[in-house]
Amino acid sequence: MAMARASSGLAYPDRFYAAATYAGFGGSPNSSSKGVTSKFSNDVALLLYALYQQATVGPCSLPKPRGWSPVEQSKWTSWNGLGNMASIEAMRLFVKILEEEDPGWYSRVSNFISDPIVDVEMNHNLKMDVPTKNEITLPEMKTIPAENGNSVDKDVLVEGVGFVGVYDQWVVPPVSGPHPKPRYEHAAAVVDDKMYIFGGNHNGRYLNDLQTLDLRNWTWSKVEVKANSEDPVKVTPCAGHSLIPWEGNKLISIAGHSKDASEVITVKAFDLQTYTWSTMKTYGKPPVSRGGQSVTLVGTNLVIFGGQDGNRTLLNDLHILDLETMTWDEIDTIGVSPSPRSDHAAAVHAERYLLIFGGGTHATCFNDLHVLDLKTMEWSRPSQQGEIPSPRAGHAGVTVGESWFIVGGGDNKSGVSQTVVLNMSTLSWSVVTTVKGRAPLASEGLSLVLSSYNGEDILVSFGGYNGKYNNEVNLLKPSHKSTLQATKSGTPALDSGSGAQNATNGTRDVDVEFEAGQEAKVREINMDTNEPQIIEVNEVNERSIATLKAEKEELESALSNEKSQSLQLKQELIEAESKNADLYKELQSVRGQLAAEQSRCFKLEVDVAELRQKLQTMDTLQKEVEILQRQKAASEEAFAKQKQTSGGVWGWLSGAPPPTQNSNDV
Repeated sequence: MAMARASSGLAYPDRFYAAATYAGFGGSPNSSSKGVTSKFSNDVALLLYALYQQATVGPCSLPKPRGWSPVEQSKWTSWNGLGNMASIEAMRLFVKILEEEDPGWYSRVSNFISDPIVDVEMNHNLKMDVPTKNEITLPEMKTIPAENGNSVDKDVLVEGVGFVGVYDQWVVPPVSGPHPKPRYEHAAAVVDDKMYIFGGNHNGRYLNDLQTLDLRNWTWSKVEVKANSEDPVKVTPCAGHSLIPWEGNKLISIAGHSKDASEVITVKAFDLQTYTWSTMKTYGKPPVSRGGQSVTLVGTNLVIFGGQDGNRTLLNDLHILDLETMTWDEIDTIGVSPSPRSDHAAAVHAERYLLIFGGGTHATCFNDLHVLDLKTMEWSRPSQQGEIPSPRAGHAGVTVGESWFIVGGGDNKSGVSQTVVLNMSTLSWSVVTTVKGRAPLASEGLSLVLSSYNGEDILVSFGGYNGKYNNEVNLLKPSHKSTLQATKSGTPALDSGSGAQNATNGTRDVDVEFEAGQEAKVREINMDTNEPQIIEVNEVNERSIATLKAEKEELESALSNEKSQSLQLKQELIEAESKNADLYKELQSVRGQLAAEQSRCFKLEVDVAELRQKLQTMDTLQKEVEILQRQKAASEEAFAKQKQTSGGVWGWLSGAPPPTQNSNDV
């Protein structure tokens, strides 16, 4: 994909070892002697090998092979090139590449068995779950076991099929009809008591089907899309997109990952009356294509934040699409914006404040909360009250009044089992319920929508991935207690009459506060008699006001000093980054020189080897010359002796007189 943050879902090790076994690696993590698999091209096989080693062994610490085997050289180069990549990221990339090269691998591995789950603690041997059918009809509603079951209010009677009989607890309704394929990273929206599901990811393949669940009789059906003669738009399979209901009869699909993604975000609309898709023409500069972003409807504007583009680059930019003029606008904000992330959750409060919670990078998940004042376009990070939820990404959220319910998500190790709620006025968290075990609600990439039944609000969850894809529907009816319990502690932080700065600033306008207090009366409720009693507040004396003013000035001075120090630190950071850039350039230059020197040294080694060979040859020749010289000297000496002892014939031939005979010889 340009896939979302976690193409392999929450259970990275599970799906990774299944993928590794299928690709031909498998075995013990230290089995580095495995050859490069032949199922794929050389380049892909080498990359899979490198990612497998990085995930199971860690960064390459082996010396470069000294032999001249091109295979071993290539394997070492590929592995070493991954540097210090995290193991979990290597697992994710391994599964991503396998799914892109062989989309049907997961189905072939399972082979009619629902989902393979790998037991990592037992030598990574593959084992299978008991087969289950994708399309089932539940005869009756069942309740999902909850860890906090004793606190559930069960005083409500069941009134007809599908009516949720308990508060603050997830239940499974008796759904009928052909169930959609299990999936995650799909998009969902509710229009006229019908929940629409579009797209998603199933076994590594993107989907483009449109399914609907009638929330009155709990029946699934597939929407038969008709061809649009005026705009023959191609509905590309996608995941990580958003679905927004608009004008009562349209569904707007925006952004998302796909195999053939465009360079910029595309906006498509489905007409619920004509059952046709069309492309919505936009103006201005559209944002870069992405998936895993948040899209929030504020009035007639879509506010888009973050996500991950087709190159897997995480984003934290902010764009607004005016649905009346269909014009894009990139927003320059002030304050410290959230770090780049995808698969976070977003909500709007009082039509003014945009809240961003959680999300993650390729290997890290967050639990931070950021607030953007849409009037001043200033980011702040307010203090949170209550038990702050654990880090997560891939969760889903929906608002009921001032309450923001958040379900699911994961942290790359396991799914989140808690359903939590945030009171957006007090920024106070509380836990609604907790599911047990590996329930579908403890999944990443699930959807959550708000609907109503018999005049009461209900939350509807669908799909997700937590080691296996699921297509289960779950319902929760929030009680009045769950929407108010977050207000029991903490003071108002983001109510409609106060800005987000009240949640973060250490100072408040004391003058205005006390002037209003002098004119107003404080009303307290006597809970024993249930009768309001009005208590007059005495006027604040001038000395108290002077003291508070002095405290205000002191706090403002401290705030000014903090701002000054912050500016100084920012300047130092800029200087440090500049120095770092210079040092990086120097490092690159030195690396280039080192590479050149290594190349020169290699050539010198070759020259030295040739010279040594020549020296050995010269030594051999020298010995042969010495032998020939000795042979020559011996031949000359023998010739000289023979000449001296030869008779007159040699002398006569040479013209020398014969030797004179001595008279004594006669």
